[in-house]
Amino acid sequence: MAKLFKKQKEAKAKVEANKLYTLEEGAALVKEITSVNFDASVELAVRLGVDPRKANQMVRGVVTLPHGTGKDVRVLALVTPDKEAEAKEAGADYIGLDDYLQKIKEGWTDVDVIITMPSVMGKLGPLGRILGPRGLMPNPKTGTVTMNIGKAVEEVKAGKIDFKVDKTGIVHAAIGKVSFDASKIKDNANELIHTLIKLKPTAAKGTYIKSIYLSSTMSPGIAIENKLV
Repeated sequence: MAKLFKKQKEAKAKVEANKLYTLEEGAALVKEITSVNFDASVELAVRLGVDPRKANQMVRGVVTLPHGTGKDVRVLALVTPDKEAEAKEAGADYIGLDDYLQKIKEGWTDVDVIITMPSVMGKLGPLGRILGPRGLMPNPKTGTVTMNIGKAVEEVKAGKIDFKVDKTGIVHAAIGKVSFDASKIKDNANELIHTLIKLKPTAAKGTYIKSIYLSSTMSPGIAIENKLV
């Protein structure tokens, strides 16, 4: 533990206080300052000038990262029998309906994304207290409630993520791994930032993108300049 703490101090020393890095510089630096001995996730945190308590300033959406997340996303397809083959061909990890609904009711949530059909949503309603807090409740706005099950599964497996501004006005999203080339981290971050810009609520006044920070698991945050926005 002491050794890790030393590495963390060394990493912190490499990040200049009060400096705003370009996205290209930040993507390279985040690889340098990661001290854990596993392939850490890279996260982007964007503070927005919105009031999430107001419905007309809520920012939520989906983005397909050009280089994926680097994570093996476990997908549960809750579908009727006629859609099972489509889900399987697209690469869903778990496929079924009533058996999995029962497992979820009993507390099983060992998946990253749940994709389902409009006709099944009625059965998922009672499980909201289990799925909601874990971010697993399917939603038409994020493309996880659809009749095109195969396409939805393929997109999630390819790097499609959904994001939502939290109650403090920040969007947090994992955009890759430190094993990625810096150029890929930059591309993924850029894609998310520009998607956020497109989603700017008309009711949001003043500065929209207030700050951008790039970090990895247990690393210091790197302040990114807003010039690209």
